[in-house]
Amino acid sequence: MQLLQTTDKDFYVRFKALVSDRREATVDVSGTVKDILADVKVRGDAAVREYTTKFDHYSPPSLHLSADFIAAQAAKCPPDVKDALALAADRIGFFHQKQLPQDIGYTDSAGVKLGLNWVSLSQVGIYVPGGRASYPSSVLMNAVPAKIAGVERIVMAVPMPRGEINPAVLAAAEIAGVTEIYSIGGAQAIAALAYGTETLTPVDKIVGPGNAYVAEAKRQVFGTVGIDSVAGPSEILVVADSQNNPEWIAWDLLSQAEHDPSAQSILITDTAAFAEKAIAAIEQILVNLPTKEVAKASWEKHGAVILVENLTDSIPLLNQLAPEHVELCVDDPQELASKIKCAGSIFLGRYTPEAIGDYLGGPNHVLPTARSARFASGLSVYDFLKRITYLECNQQALQTIGKAAVTLAAAEGLPAHGGSVSIRLE
Repeated sequence: MQLLQTTDKDFYVRFKALVSDRREATVDVSGTVKDILADVKVRGDAAVREYTTKFDHYSPPSLHLSADFIAAQAAKCPPDVKDALALAADRIGFFHQKQLPQDIGYTDSAGVKLGLNWVSLSQVGIYVPGGRASYPSSVLMNAVPAKIAGVERIVMAVPMPRGEINPAVLAAAEIAGVTEIYSIGGAQAIAALAYGTETLTPVDKIVGPGNAYVAEAKRQVFGTVGIDSVAGPSEILVVADSQNNPEWIAWDLLSQAEHDPSAQSILITDTAAFAEKAIAAIEQILVNLPTKEVAKASWEKHGAVILVENLTDSIPLLNQLAPEHVELCVDDPQELASKIKCAGSIFLGRYTPEAIGDYLGGPNHVLPTARSARFASGLSVYDFLKRITYLECNQQALQTIGKAAVTLAAAEGLPAHGGSVSIRLE
């Protein structure tokens, strides 16, 4: 764990190293993924089955899960978990419903009719991890916005290691209305979704997080299909003053550290004594934390505490770090939040732990990682919509603006462009 202080002479050198630290998988999997994608593209179901047997130690009788199997497994989900998923789906749906945009249409002063129509994607693939990270909440975060956007066909791919699946994942799929589900994972699932097989009709876009192989596969199929993003390890940055309970902040930092040894948790505070108490609380919690092995590795290798003279000094540092999650545990979080330009999602105040956003806050938990919040946003209804523009000229409108188009076509050396307009002007 690094301890940085803005008053140190070498602070900016060390901070720059923190910002540029690449925590993604150090092993290059691109070649392996390329081979898997090519194989599935050529051999379809046969290749998918071979990789499923090899990597998941499971040979399913059918890659496609039947309605009876889905219902039977979902029924095993504990009632309280199912109720919590239903509440989460309602809250996620309500928030994302408000994102639906309006079409545009108007006639300008030249008499040209212009507009923009929003249309939903036709078919989308959702990847849901099924190994160490088996998260029913991810089903809701991906499927609910797609449903609200109007996507007609939603396909879910979820690996079943050794033939096992978390019943809550299928319960979440039922709640979200996803019925087309395949028991495949890894790069082979991304290939099947992108290229199609005898069993699976290809989709137009793939969303959802996964391991290094899934991330690389999404990167390589982009262009054949759309993707949401190439997800990296999770991140949290907490800005906290000394009025906080240090144990609360310690739990918040560990909530992301327990995701992955490559996850990153950063605390920015203006009080050295509070920083020491928070660090001590983390060490104490780790003693009995069931996810200790992962969380400790993350905290010791990638964790950081930054001491600033004033909490307003945290903003330029935060914007450079561009974290996935930001908690502002201060008296007036809105004031600091108004200055933040680079963050995936912001959690305001002392009573809004990031974990609420992971499950049922309402905003999406699929967020930009690896400093990509500098230019990217979290998953939303917009990711499942396209924009189609239109314009219409009548004879008079073309006379008004057409000559300028002919002039520009000539300037660019494209006579057929100009001719298509000038012949109408004549």
